[in-house]
Amino acid sequence: MSDEITLRPVTADDLDLFEREFNGPEGTGQYQWFGFGSPAGLRRRFAETSLLGPDGDVLSVAEAGRTVGRVEWFASAWGRPATSTCWTLAIGLVPAARGRGTGTQAQRLLAEYLFDHTRAERLQAWTDCANLAEQRALEKAGFVREGVLRSAQWRGGQWHDQVIFSMLRAERSGGTSGVGAHPVVRVQMMP
Repeated sequence: MSDEITLRPVTADDLDLFEREFNGPEGTGQYQWFGFGSPAGLRRRFAETSLLGPDGDVLSVAEAGRTVGRVEWFASAWGRPATSTCWTLAIGLVPAARGRGTGTQAQRLLAEYLFDHTRAERLQAWTDCANLAEQRALEKAGFVREGVLRSAQWRGGQWHDQVIFSMLRAERSGGTSGVGAHPVVRVQMMP
């Protein structure tokens, strides 16, 4: 992995790469393949907002200046949205960029970006229970495993359990929370 992992706004050339690389199971990987979809919505949002809106959106992941994927975030809520909104993060890397620490660094950078530029108290991400590489990447990026969401995702003709992770503002490096420090509780799940 290059030490030069950066996040930047999406360009039109990036959209071409995303369409080429993430339009089939080979590019998305087995845990993110939800079937074919039209790229028109993403292109329309890019034309309207450059994929940077108040409810979340997309940044490109670059390694040594070359686009290798994207990170996304969208608003989620636990309770009433006006009082308990948090960001849910997602990542997609081209196959050649996986397994080298690029995803860990990109997710760490996105967490820092969101804590620096939004009022988020909580960030969260989830992945398939069988996706051990992504679970390790999230933990290395500073996320804490909270537990299992049973039968939470429909994919490939069946329901799949997901592992949910979070990071609180106070847990980030040098972070402070507006409501005080929260203890980190690690959940050990029984096999």
